Amino acid sequence: MNDTPAGQAALPTQAPPVAAAAVSGADGRGEYRPGYEVVAERILEFIAEARLVAGDRLPTENDLAQTLNTSRAVVREAVKILSALGRVRAHKGRGLFVADDEGMLITSRWGGFFRPVDLDHVLMLFEFRRVQEMAASSLAATRATPAELRTIEVAMQQCRHGFVHGQVEEFNQADEDFHMGVAAASHNTFLVSAVRDARRLQRQSSAIGIHDTLGEGTESAVEEHEMIYRAIRDGRPDEAAEATAAHLDRTLEDYRREIQRRLFG
Repeated sequence: MNDTPAGQAALPTQAPPVAAAAVSGADGRGEYRPGYEVVAERILEFIAEARLVAGDRLPTENDLAQTLNTSRAVVREAVKILSALGRVRAHKGRGLFVADDEGMLITSRWGGFFRPVDLDHVLMLFEFRRVQEMAASSLAATRATPAELRTIEVAMQQCRHGFVHGQVEEFNQADEDFHMGVAAASHNTFLVSAVRDARRLQRQSSAIGIHDTLGEGTESAVEEHEMIYRAIRDGRPDEAAEATAAHLDRTLEDYRREIQRRLFG
């Protein structure tokens, strides 16, 4: 582990200015790339080129901004994404360090490069979640134990409490507990693992602030959670799956609107 500031000796030569840009994909279409996403890639390239390992110190945000010819604000957003992906860790008063997680910005068990602001990627992720969680809720309706039903019910109630009192962190944690509680009640280890990994990918959107407020769809989410819970509790697998599908479809539309708003105003 190298605790010496990398900014003094290992910084790459100054790069061209970083800005939100359109780049060509494999099919030749122009594809919007936010500046902080480009910077996140360049920081990963720097880690690889400098052969830094877990625990090594990275340059400061100011040094990275100067080297990448961008603003500190853009670097900060890139660092938020990399932190959420488990590639870097920010320690208050000490600086930035390479983390010990492989992360999922450039490699993933699902393959490819998941970008939290790419509408196509978000759509594919929700399609994936829809298949998993419809199956999980359907199975939960026939397999959930009383203790598992109580776990789901408590998470549902905490979501409502977080919404009513404007507590974003409480709502987000309860939302996680609700969906993972339903998955656990399916009694299918593979589904539990798949739901957990897909939600980990979705949480990357939180790193860019998509879930830092309780939006217009939060109240709908609370009601949808209750519909899912009641169908599972009452042993109605088809209704549980349909309620889950409706919940995820509506949530996807919220994501779509928010991403478009952030990209295009």
